[in-house]
Amino acid sequence: MNAELQFLYLDSISEIAAKNWNALVNSAYPFMRHEFLQALETSGCTSAESGWKASHLLVKNDSGDLLALMPLYLKNHSMGEYVFDWSWADAYYRHGLNYYPKFLTAIPFTPSSGPRICIARGQDEKALLQVIMTDIQQRAASLGASSWHVLFPDKQHYEMLKDLGMQQRLGCQYQWFNKGYSSFDDFLQSFASRKRKNINKERRRIKDSAIEFECLEGREITTEHWQHFYRFYQNTYLVRGRSAYLNLPFFMEIGRLMPENLVLIMAKKEQRYIAGALSFKDEQTLYGRYWGCDQEWEFLHFETCYYQGLDYCIAQGLQRFDSGAQGEHKIQRGFEPVETYSNHWISHPEFSAAIEQFLEEEKQHLTQYQRLAEKHLPYKKGEN
Repeated sequence: MNAELQFLYLDSISEIAAKNWNALVNSAYPFMRHEFLQALETSGCTSAESGWKASHLLVKNDSGDLLALMPLYLKNHSMGEYVFDWSWADAYYRHGLNYYPKFLTAIPFTPSSGPRICIARGQDEKALLQVIMTDIQQRAASLGASSWHVLFPDKQHYEMLKDLGMQQRLGCQYQWFNKGYSSFDDFLQSFASRKRKNINKERRRIKDSAIEFECLEGREITTEHWQHFYRFYQNTYLVRGRSAYLNLPFFMEIGRLMPENLVLIMAKKEQRYIAGALSFKDEQTLYGRYWGCDQEWEFLHFETCYYQGLDYCIAQGLQRFDSGAQGEHKIQRGFEPVETYSNHWISHPEFSAAIEQFLEEEKQHLTQYQRLAEKHLPYKKGEN
């Protein structure tokens, strides 16, 4: 099979037409859209200079038909990934070895599970994955790359890649699921009484502070809105002494290229914008992604990022709210712990064995943590 295939590594997503990329992806999931990856590149957020050198993979047959594709980056750091391998890099360094560069199949700066390796219908997925893996391993050897990592794939490919010899790693995030709620109050009726009172108190505190909210979608989001929002987003990094991963041109570009996927919540006090939260959406899911503020108010973060998003999901009939990475505070607000996945191939046999043992121990701890976290959900017994 391999002799009949062409493996093309693209230096830019612009080397393939958006319609061809999106047709093979064939998913409503917004972050695999050509437009999203293009906005990252044209804004300079992903580039060789930023440590995200594009090497997107296309697989074609001898007739030129596109059989498979995936985003692929040659990385010289581990920032913006949300699956943490700093300790692996440090172990390499302490043994006089280079962990970077490494190959990464992921959506930059986006800890959201979804398709990562897309294969045309009618193809033997496992056979194609095998030849893809072999070609990447050969390319890694020629470039001195230590490894290949696939972050936040869907469960089907997570299991397939395991069968092909890639190691598995579990993570945990918190997501909300719509169980037919007719309103936010209806949702709160599923809570135990004390937990319900806490949420109502938080929302009331914001209302009493005379903070109002606007929900803007698509082309309702103007240049002025983007400028305000970007100021808020930058602040979340500046307060920690860091630079933001994304820039204003990126946000302007997604507003131009994929407005139908955007929902922007803006908080306003005394006719002045003070905070914002940007989410993406598809037919079933709201994806909470970026937030920031320039005034601190108690519970402002929870209202802007979560409660307004839940209001939107219920009103629009969306089935899931993927609120992104981290945040145990989400549990008491009805976001359930769910597993996330990643796969890893490590070229160095001794390090591969050590990492495999580490991942097995980590899995046991994470599984135990998830069981404990579920006990802290606010729902009445039998509701979740």
